Amino acid sequence: MRSRKLSKMSSSSLITTLVLLSFIFVQFSTLVLCSQATTLFSPIKKDANSNLYTMLLYLKTPLQPSQLHIDLGFYLPWYDCARHYKSSSYQPVIYNSSLCLDLDTKAYGNCFNKPGPGCSNDTCTFFPENPVTGKGGLGEILTDRFTLPTAKNPAQLGAVSQIVLSCTLPNKYSKIYRGLARGSTGLATLGRFNYSLSAQISRGSSSPWIFALCLPSSSNASGVALFNSAGPYNFSPKIDASELLTYTPLISGPRGSDTKIFYWYKSPDYYIGLTSFRVNDKVVLLNQTLLAIDENGLGGTKLSTSKQYTVLQSSIFKALTDAFVKESDALNLTRVKPVAPFSVCYAADKISSTRVGPAVPAIDLVLGNDKVLWRIYGSNSMVRMKNEDGEAWCLGFEDGGADPKTAIVIGGHQLEDNLMQFDLERERLGFSSSLLLRSTTCGNFGFKAN
Repeated sequence: MRSRKLSKMSSSSLITTLVLLSFIFVQFSTLVLCSQATTLFSPIKKDANSNLYTMLLYLKTPLQPSQLHIDLGFYLPWYDCARHYKSSSYQPVIYNSSLCLDLDTKAYGNCFNKPGPGCSNDTCTFFPENPVTGKGGLGEILTDRFTLPTAKNPAQLGAVSQIVLSCTLPNKYSKIYRGLARGSTGLATLGRFNYSLSAQISRGSSSPWIFALCLPSSSNASGVALFNSAGPYNFSPKIDASELLTYTPLISGPRGSDTKIFYWYKSPDYYIGLTSFRVNDKVVLLNQTLLAIDENGLGGTKLSTSKQYTVLQSSIFKALTDAFVKESDALNLTRVKPVAPFSVCYAADKISSTRVGPAVPAIDLVLGNDKVLWRIYGSNSMVRMKNEDGEAWCLGFEDGGADPKTAIVIGGHQLEDNLMQFDLERERLGFSSSLLLRSTTCGNFGFKAN
């Protein structure tokens, strides 16, 4: 009897040990693969006109630099083939090929114009969308060659890989290009889709699907996108931003809710489990049902680089702004006439400056539980505006109406000068909070140190 109990205990201990060892092996394997793959990077530019972002990709044969609008969602990268596509290496994807079947677009077509990129017969077809305006288009799918610079030596390009993209031809009914960041010739999709640009970069390098973004806060400095690396992320002066990361799980979004067309696809967007806000460490009471994603795909919180500012469902917007105004009143901040599109503004000359922006109440995103906080300081919560009385600092959040598809969309301004790591292997998001706390910015990435 005693030996039987010992046998059971030993078996249980053995299983626990094996599970633990397999977990350690997976973690170690990810780190080894990342360290073996060449870290690739792209400079990120902020368009002063739209306040949106582009990244640089080398594409076609011969390789040509192309600026693409960055979007954290959507599926397949797409390119403006009508005006900008000349390559000797492109190949149309045939509709009954294994690649087309894997993409599962459920569409193919012919072209009766002059043959060329975007105009071939019996090709796999895609329906690209503009993430800023929601406008759609039509384009055949093709493959071509691409690469990115290496992080250690920006003058050196990494190994050339194959890219799958939609070659989009505009027509008189389509305004698909309007609204994207100025200078972009297409869309760099970084979403949770097997053929997004981020997935293709990792697959082309035989690397785990991990990438990092650091959005610049100024059009005069470049941020950085890093691929094939879980860290270190070295910024001057001698700061490894990977050591600053706090992690929260990525949540699966609803099928087909984030696109007008691909209702059978899973959501490509990055949803996180926001449970509340805090203003000056005081909890803001919210309607919890809006923070969860319901059976119709409504609600929840996601990140977006195609929204300038964070957009909140009306009741959430009111709760947050009321709490912010209350805490600001306690600091004797001077309210002024609001400047569109914002609802709450303060006299700029009455607010002192700090290392992390204007001295206003801090806003915390509470993620999952009270121990995981993403703090937003004045540099990310406030926007400098001009009004009839001079300069104003305005709370950079917008009212998204009573019934938006997503209750909270965290926009680009709130993400600037924050390092974000998207780890699709472990289904988690890492965030640093403001790098200004460490006297650095996204523009201070140290290439030689990486």
